[in-house]
Amino acid sequence: MKNISQHITYKEATKSNTAIKYGIDNTPTNYELSKLKDVAENIFEPLRGRWGIPIAVTSFFRSKALNKKIGSASKSQHCKAEAIDMDADVFGGITNKQIFDFIKDNLEFDKLIWEFGDDNEPNWVHCSYVKGNNRKQVLVAYKETNIFRIKKTKYKYYE
Repeated sequence: MKNISQHITYKEATKSNTAIKYGIDNTPTNYELSKLKDVAENIFEPLRGRWGIPIAVTSFFRSKALNKKIGSASKSQHCKAEAIDMDADVFGGITNKQIFDFIKDNLEFDKLIWEFGDDNEPNWVHCSYVKGNNRKQVLVAYKETNIFRIKKTKYKYYE
C-alpha cells in the first residue's frame, strides 16, 4: 500500500523509530487501516486543504506492543487507529495553534488535545476521530509533579 490518503503515506502512518530499534511489528490490520483512512480523510486532509502546505505527522498508528514499549496510556486511541499527532513547526508556515483552532472550530472530532507547550502554542496537536461516535472533547495536556517528584501527564478541559 502506498498511501493512506492523498497526503499521508502508509510509511508515515506506521513508522516508529522505537518499533524499528526494538523489532516491534507495527502493522495495522485491514480494519485498523480503514480507521486510519477515516482519521486521515476527516482530520488531516481538511488541514492540508485549508493551508496547502505540509504538516508533519509525528505519531499515527501504534501497535499495542509499541504503545507499551513507549509507556503510553494503555487505552491510547493510537492503538485503535483513531488518533493522529501533528506538528506544524516541523515544516513551518503555520503554527500548531492554528491547526488546533481550525480543528476545534471547523471539524468533527472525538478528542482534540493541546499537547503541553505554553498558553500561546502547543508543542504538538493530538486529534482523534471515531466514525459515528465523536465526543468533541477539547483538552490541554500538562505535567504535574506528585509528592514523589515524579512528573505525570494530566489533562484539563480547554477554556
